[in-house]
Amino acid sequence: MGFGELFLLAIGVSMDAFAVSICKGLAMKKATVGGMATVGGWFGGFQALMPLIGFFLGTLFAAAIEAVDHWVAFGLLAILGGNMLKEAFEGGCDSEGCCCADEHNADLGVKTMFVMAVATSIDALAVGISLAMAGGVNIWLSVLLIGLTTFTTSAIGVKIGSVFGAAFEKKAQLAGGVILILIGVKILLEHLGILV
Repeated sequence: MGFGELFLLAIGVSMDAFAVSICKGLAMKKATVGGMATVGGWFGGFQALMPLIGFFLGTLFAAAIEAVDHWVAFGLLAILGGNMLKEAFEGGCDSEGCCCADEHNADLGVKTMFVMAVATSIDALAVGISLAMAGGVNIWLSVLLIGLTTFTTSAIGVKIGSVFGAAFEKKAQLAGGVILILIGVKILLEHLGILV
């Protein structure tokens, strides 16, 4: 997997955190640099940690499921992408606890941010397993890119939410879902020999 594909994957994975960050910004009303950095740090840190854990879990089972690993990677990314698309079309409060009108979302305390960071990064655990199944991936570059991308998009999301409201939340989830599905399809087609 090349740098361009890893960057697209990082963008796709970061979209849930971006959408929740928009909600944070909307609830906070005024985005401060400290608030943006706090949200970005929590989300970026967990989005980097979870794929790393997933990758090492995936490598434990890679030999046992080598014949179907491309189907596993495709299936995981398709499910994650499909879930993001479903959330975008359903709207309202989502599984990450994002309800933009909820003033509780302005809280940047450890308990609140820990719960939100874990909730938005569970998908990244499955992405890490997919990376292990895809093979030929520099996991350290991948987690660094995912963490930095999520930090940046989350910090920007807080600012966007405080200025524009929730207008970009659904678009972020749609884009993330499509990107994850397309990367899954590419992995599958490469392993089937349809794409080289």
